Amino acid sequence: MKKEDIKQFYTKNASSRSKWERMNRFYHKSIEKYISSIIPEGKRVLEIGCGNGDLLAKTSPSYGVGIDYAPAFVETASKRYPNLIFKVDDVEELQLNEVFDYIILSDLTNCLWDVQIAFHNIKKLCHPQTRIVISQYNYVWEPILRSSEFLRLKLHQPAQNWFSNSDTCSLLELEGYQVVRIDQKLMLPKYIPILNLFFNKFLANLPLFNSLDLVNLIIARPLLSDDQQYSVSIVVPARNEKGNIENAIKRTPAFGTHQEFVFIEGHSADNTYEEMLRIKAAYPDKDIKVLRQSGKGKGNAVREAFEVSTGEILMILDADLTMPPEELPKFYDALRYNKGEFINGSRLVYPMDKNAMRFLNLLGNKFFGMFFSYLLGQRLKDTLCGTKVLYKKDYDQITRNRHYFGDFDPFGDFDLIFGAAKLNLKITEIIIRYRDREYGSTQISRFKHGWLLIKMMVFAAKKIKFK
Repeated sequence: MKKEDIKQFYTKNASSRSKWERMNRFYHKSIEKYISSIIPEGKRVLEIGCGNGDLLAKTSPSYGVGIDYAPAFVETASKRYPNLIFKVDDVEELQLNEVFDYIILSDLTNCLWDVQIAFHNIKKLCHPQTRIVISQYNYVWEPILRSSEFLRLKLHQPAQNWFSNSDTCSLLELEGYQVVRIDQKLMLPKYIPILNLFFNKFLANLPLFNSLDLVNLIIARPLLSDDQQYSVSIVVPARNEKGNIENAIKRTPAFGTHQEFVFIEGHSADNTYEEMLRIKAAYPDKDIKVLRQSGKGKGNAVREAFEVSTGEILMILDADLTMPPEELPKFYDALRYNKGEFINGSRLVYPMDKNAMRFLNLLGNKFFGMFFSYLLGQRLKDTLCGTKVLYKKDYDQITRNRHYFGDFDPFGDFDLIFGAAKLNLKITEIIIRYRDREYGSTQISRFKHGWLLIKMMVFAAKKIKFK
């Protein structure tokens, strides 16, 4: 079979597309649901292989473009969705020359002649924050889908490409993309009450079982970067940390075009606030802000400090300084060189100082890391390391989307992690050496806070995985 044969097949069968989609309505509606949940409303969205335009319309773009090499599809889609733009174009010979926030390739890798050329061509349509959203069949379903075509339950297709996830990821890597995450969905592609709930909402999301799902969803981003420098806001939430405040200033290396320190005090009993004011006066050459939080908990403190921060990059440095301030340039470089978009510290690799973390806390941290890696589809070894770094523009998006999860997190770590995952930001961890604190004592209650974390696990599972 030649490439022209494939194009002629889809052009010839364009008129019957609606009939086959009605026969498999549940599958197509499921794809629309999954992909529209990935793409926030109001984005610039391109769908390649747009068909009748239903999926593109479901994403509610501010500017939506669909391309297809079958003129009949483009004509039908233009009539159905006059607020969107549809064009005849071939991704392997791409004429389009615009930039998009999200680019969708749904059920397309299985029918393209040269997938690598397609990935190569769409890179010119990307900016550094663009996300590529790919849905493709799980190759283990090939016998079932072939049988469905034989029984006339599905449109008979020409010879298909059967990509494994690793095949697709390899091609993406060759063309300069980085995979953000991979999800598996849809174990039962026909709607059968009760069975559908059990298989698709529960079983399809469990480890091991999800390897049998029909749909693989791959989210990738282009690796585009430059050697730009940025201004930085270093937020230091502190409660009963008087003895550590000055060292936060003295031990932080100079990096970035400008450094702003935002100290925020949380109802201390040891004159921490007064010490912050003293340090501000003692270091007039430093840009230091001092606040008192209005609520309780580190999460509230971080949010209030971020609101007044002016740096292009936001950093959290816990006032206990168990994450050495000397390590902050590693986080800064990882972000500015586009090694990730949400940089998280990991304390669980290097040997720790003897009293840095109690044994039960260590076990809990390892467990939560594994569980949240499963939930988010990205590796996250240490969810509770206080040092987290991201661009302010990305934090502003997390703030705008906060209604999805709600105000649920007194620690602040998961508010940021879940928000970053919802925006499909690439999470990268920096391995650090975790030190004993030099002043004060830990303010973590293993059992009280552990119970809170378990409740957040259940909450996150409902909102992210089993929705």
